[in-house]
Formats: sequence, C-alpha cells, structure tokens
Amino acid sequence: MNPSSRPRQPSRAATAATPNPGPSLSAQLVAVARALQEVRQGQSARAVLGGVEPALRAGVQALLMDVLRVLGTAEAVRAELAPRKPASAVDALLCTALALLLPEVPRYDAFTVVNQAVDAAKKRSATKSQSAFINGCLRSFLRERDDLLRAVAQEPVAQFNHPQWWLKRLQQDYPQDWQAIVAANNAQAPMALRVNLQRCSRAGYLALLDDAGIEAVVGVGEAGLVLARGVPVDQLPQFAQGWVSVQDSAAQMAAPLLLDGLQPHDGRALHVLDACAAPGGKTAHLLECATARRPIDMVALEIDAKRAERIGDTLARLALQADVVVASGSDVPSWLPAVQARHGMQQFDAILLDAPCSASGIVRRQPDVRWLRRSTDIAQLAEIQRTLLDALWPLVVPGGRLLYCTCSVFHEEGEDQVAQFLGRHADAQRLPAPGHLLPQLREPGHNSLGSLARDHDGFYYALLHKPPR
Repeated sequence: MNPSSRPRQPSRAATAATPNPGPSLSAQLVAVARALQEVRQGQSARAVLGGVEPALRAGVQALLMDVLRVLGTAEAVRAELAPRKPASAVDALLCTALALLLPEVPRYDAFTVVNQAVDAAKKRSATKSQSAFINGCLRSFLRERDDLLRAVAQEPVAQFNHPQWWLKRLQQDYPQDWQAIVAANNAQAPMALRVNLQRCSRAGYLALLDDAGIEAVVGVGEAGLVLARGVPVDQLPQFAQGWVSVQDSAAQMAAPLLLDGLQPHDGRALHVLDACAAPGGKTAHLLECATARRPIDMVALEIDAKRAERIGDTLARLALQADVVVASGSDVPSWLPAVQARHGMQQFDAILLDAPCSASGIVRRQPDVRWLRRSTDIAQLAEIQRTLLDALWPLVVPGGRLLYCTCSVFHEEGEDQVAQFLGRHADAQRLPAPGHLLPQLREPGHNSLGSLARDHDGFYYALLHKPPR
C-alpha cells in the first residue's frame, strides 16, 4: 500500500484537543425521570442522586432540581393533555419533559427537549412502547401552550408549585407574607460560605476568591461570605485544607447565638453538646469559635450511624475534634453516663438542639421536600421536638443555655413549640434571638450583589437560659 493512501490517524495533540461532548440530553432525561419516579415513591432527591453514575450526576441534579421546582405546573398540564394518568415510568418522563418546556426553565430550546425526550423513551423498556404517545403529548403542548397554561393557572398547586396543605398552612401562619415565601422557595438559593477564622480572616479569604476569579460579598456575622454564582467546592481556594465551609447564612447564626457572652466560671473548657449534629456544619462552627481563653469540649450526638460518619469527615477536613456519639438525644440514659465519665462533667454549659423538622425553610435548596412531606408529618415532628426539648433541658447547667432551632417556617415547629415549652418549664427564660426567619428573595433589577448579603434560608431560633440557683 502506498503510505500516502493509508487512512490518516489524528495526531496525539489533535486527539487531546477534541472536546468531550459529555452525556447526551436523552441519557440525562432517562436518569432524571427515573429519579423523579423514586422521589414520588418517597425517596429523597439526595439519596436518589447518590445512585446516579458519576458522569451523569451533575447534569441530572441540575435538571431534577428544575423539574421539582415546577412539578405542580407540569403535573397539571399533563392532566390536561392526558386525563388518564399513564404508567409511572411514562408519566415521570412526560412530566420531566413538560417541566423543561415551561417558561420558568429555559435550559434548552423546545424542539431539542421534545426530540431528546422521545429518544429517552426509546432507551427504556418501561417507556419504549409509549414513545409515540410522549411525542404526541409534547407536540400538543407546544401547539397549545398558552391555552394549556391558562387552563391550569387558577389551580393553586399548579400556580404556586406547592401542595395544597402546605399553602394553607403558610396562609394561616403568614397571611401577609405567604406568597413571598412561596416565590422564594421556587427560586434558586445562593452559595454561602463560612470562613474558618482559625485559618484565615474573612478579608484574606475574600482576596483569595478574587484572585481565583470568584465574585463574592460579605455575608452574616464575622465569617460569612456569599458567592455571586455557585461553584464546585474543589474550585474554592484551600477548601480541602479546611479554610472554608459551605453553609447557608441563616445556619451560620447558630454558633454565635449560642456562645456569645458565655464563659465557664472556673476557667475550664466550655462543655458544649450538639444534640442532632449531622452532617456536622454547626458542630464545626462551634469549634471554630473556640479561643485560648474559651476552649470548647464538644460532644456531638447523632442517632444515625451513617450520618454520624459525615460528622467525622467534616471535622477531619477542618482539623477539629469532637466526641461523636451515635445515640438519640432523647434517650439520655443510653449515652450520658459514658459521656460524663469521659469528659468529667455533670451538665453542659451550652446545648445546640437543631431538631428534626419539616425542612420547610430550605425548600429552595431541597425542592423535593415539599412533595415528600405529608400534612400529618408536622404534628409527628413537633412531638419529636417536644420530647427532645424536655429530655435535654435538665442537662443544661444553671447559668447555661440551650439554643433551639429548626430549618422550618411553620409556627408549630417554632414559636408555638417554644411557647409550650416555656409553659412547662418555669426555670427557662428567653434571651434575644431572631425567632422565625423567612427565606429571602432578591428582587430582579435591584443590586443583586448588595442583596446577596441578606439572602438566607428560612429558619427558627429561640435561645433559652437557665438562671443560676
């Protein structure tokens, strides 16, 4: 063969320069629809995404979050197009595609979504036979979009993308603000950081971000920053070395609220308990607040052994130490004697109770929560909160304090819970604390960087003091 007639092989340099197109949209849609099916069956989005293959995970996560934020509208439109609900796999893919065709989610042009959704249907045995049905529904939506959206616009679940019971509870608790809360829930939350002041000043870390081309503004407290745009954590300067953590601005208020002005009377370390500690962000912040004059002896409780491992991972990255105990905060006899023996204490100077709750304040970060929760969950969670409060209060030393917090905006898990606690415990007094914090929404057209500093999740804080005898 004449050498000049041989097929030309690309040079090594040319091969290296060829961009990797990444996974197709149809492959991502298959994974998103499967994830939506599992969320509808009661699995959390976090757990479901953990099972997605790494090459697809980032894209699938972004698309799934978009779908969950507008799922009420998408399901209402599907009901107009196909009043007889399709099989679960078909319905999940159809609702996924409809969600991505809504004006709130302009990631792809309409015909790309339709074509890729049909390709996705053909990739799964559970949907292959219905690819023509999915194609017909999506093309009908494109032809009749305005009429269909008008038809569902008056349905509250479609209009606000929250369950009806959730909307009713917000209307009862916040008659003037409920629509603003819903609007904030449907927006994307900013990425907030907490600088580890034991490693770096906030101004110093802000300079590192600037050098890395990452735009940020000063956030809450002495350590908070908020990014103009989110980035992967491995792009944050010195993240692996423990110089900074990702934590919402509202959650960053916990450690200063609990510790400010608190000193042990005998010169020893403060005995501090984080009673529901996973994944360890607030535990770490409390330890970062320790000083030479106020060392902290930390105990971190977590009932779930797998989640307790995350506390250890968090502390290891930050080079911090705590006594991590796998136990229920409400089952005091099962863990307190051993903790007392190890730490030489009888009670705690400070207890942080970030209690299990509905997570109704962090819906913008976890949009699946609104679809996973049921109206009956709130009373059950409130009972768990009550049990924890009553079990832990005797462990507060006279002169000490307990900070009760939840990432909930519902009064039953916040102000109502604390009012009932104070009625049961005459030795408890309230200290100043924010109470209910509502999720913030930046107004379009305003100085977005300036308003970022005030952007936070919904939260509740009550600081309870036990007077000295």
